[in-house]
Amino acid sequence: MTTELVANEWLNSFLLFLIYLSSSLILLFIGKWAFKLRKSTINFSNELVEKDNLAFSFAYVGYFAGLILAVGSAIYGESNGLLVDLVDMGIFGLLAIILLNLSSTIMDKITLSKFSIWKEITEDRNAGMGIIEGANYLGSGLIIFGAITGESGNLLFGIYTALLYWVLGQVLILISTALYNKLVPYDIHKEIEKDNVAAGIAYAGLIIAMANLIRNGLMGNFDNWVDTLLEVGYEAGLGIIILPLIRTLVDKILLPGRNLNDEIANQETPNSGAGLIEALGYIGGSMLIIWCI
Repeated sequence: MTTELVANEWLNSFLLFLIYLSSSLILLFIGKWAFKLRKSTINFSNELVEKDNLAFSFAYVGYFAGLILAVGSAIYGESNGLLVDLVDMGIFGLLAIILLNLSSTIMDKITLSKFSIWKEITEDRNAGMGIIEGANYLGSGLIIFGAITGESGNLLFGIYTALLYWVLGQVLILISTALYNKLVPYDIHKEIEKDNVAAGIAYAGLIIAMANLIRNGLMGNFDNWVDTLLEVGYEAGLGIIILPLIRTLVDKILLPGRNLNDEIANQETPNSGAGLIEALGYIGGSMLIIWCI
C-alpha cells in the first residue's frame, strides 16, 4: 500500500470521526435543551454560579453523565455505513434522550415521592438529594445504554425492543430500591429530608450498582425474549441477593468495631465517609458479579 493510499485512508477515517463527533455533540445539545425545558422554572446559572449550589451541581452533572451514556448507546457498535449510522443515531439518540428524562420522572414520582425533590435541591440545597438525583440519571443512562445497544433486526423492531428493555429495566430498579428501603433499619425519606448526605451517597451507590447489572443483562444482540428475560432476571436477582451480603462484609471488614447503620443514620453528624464506603461496596460488588458470571 502506497503512502498516498495510507494518507487517504487516514483522512477518510478522520472525516468520519468528525462527522460522528459532530452528530454526537448535536444530540448532547438537544439533551441539554430538553433538560432545561423540563426545569424551565430553575435559573441554571444562578444555581451553579451565584448560589454555588452543590446539590444542584450533583444532579446536573449526573444528568450529563447519564446523557452521555444514553447518547452513546446510539453510537456504540459496528458501522452499517455512514448514512444508515446517521439515521440510527438520530432516531435512537432522540429516543434515548426522551427515555432518560422520562426515567427520572418515574423515579422521582415513585421512589422518593414523599417530598418535592427539586425543592430540596434548589431551595434547601440538600446535597444528599442532589447525589441521589444524579445517581438516578446515571443509572437511567446505564439502563438505556443496555436497552439500545446491540443488533435486533430492522429499525422498527429495534425501537420496539429498546422500549420494552427500558420498561423492564425501570421495573427492576424500582423493585431493587423498594427492597433496599425495607433492608436498612432507617427511613430513607426521613434521612434524606434531614439533609443526611451519608444516606444519600449509600442509596445512590445502590442505584448505580443495580443499574449496572441490569445494563449488562440487557446488552448484546437480541435472540429471543425468553433468553433476554432469563439473563436480566438472573443478573438482577444476583444483585438483590449478593449486594446486601456485600454490605454486611463492608460493615465487618472495612469498618471493624463500628456499625454501618449507626455511622450513617444513628448519630448527630452522619458519617459521609461511611456512606461512601457502602456505595463503593455496592458498585464494586456489581462489577465483581459481572466479571464472575
